[in-house]
Amino acid sequence: MATPLVLQVTSVVLVLILGFGEIIPLAEAEIPCGSVQITVAPCVAYLTGPAGRPIPAPCCNGVKRINDQAKSTPDRRSVCTCLKNTSLRIPGLNLPRLAALPTNCGVNLPYKISPNIDCNKVT
Repeated sequence: MATPLVLQVTSVVLVLILGFGEIIPLAEAEIPCGSVQITVAPCVAYLTGPAGRPIPAPCCNGVKRINDQAKSTPDRRSVCTCLKNTSLRIPGLNLPRLAALPTNCGVNLPYKISPNIDCNKVT
């Protein structure tokens, strides 16, 4: 069963996507943060939960999907900024687990996701 925090994050993300989807055409913009958030939402319980929990398959699928979509430097920077800003808003986030998540999902990123990353240096 989803925790109240997961439900709140998912609800906010859905509102953002539905509210801004008509204003910013997805094909013309960098990857929207709302899309990134909803795609990796299955990771929140893993990143805030107790140790020893396996990574849910939908979480790794989302990480891989976002990585596959981020083809250009602006895309990668916008995804980085979104993940950085989102990580700052999730209480109880396990930062070492967050930094290791891409590698543990089989995705090779040239940087570690953290609240301190300088996304302008992402290429």
